[in-house]
Amino acid sequence: MSAGMLEHVNITVANAKRTADLACRLFDWRIRWQGSGLGGAGISIHVGSDDSYVAIYQPNSGTREGISNYEQTGGLNHIGVVVDDLDAAEVRVKAEGLTPRSHGDYEPGKRFYFDDPNGIEWEVVSYG
Repeated sequence: MSAGMLEHVNITVANAKRTADLACRLFDWRIRWQGSGLGGAGISIHVGSDDSYVAIYQPNSGTREGISNYEQTGGLNHIGVVVDDLDAAEVRVKAEGLTPRSHGDYEPGKRFYFDDPNGIEWEVVSYG
């Protein structure tokens, strides 16, 4: 048996189209698929590369804000994305009106974090 490879993560957001467009602009991703969610409910948009993606789901019933995911069992803490040029990625994040923070330079790479308009934390890392 070979090692497993992460194919996708699935997140719930208030506006799937806005979130998908943002992720595509920031990371040069593309929309791989879009349509109704499971059982025909809501909207689902898959953005990423040929190898992996983020499934972005918007329920028909709307969304609710809750406690911090770091304090919730089963919560999503952040999504990590590897980029070739960390500085260029930070410029893109800032151009979207988002605030990079928690910069780090430690093994095995350099990184920063930002929160998107849904409150989802993204980690951007470069190993180069």
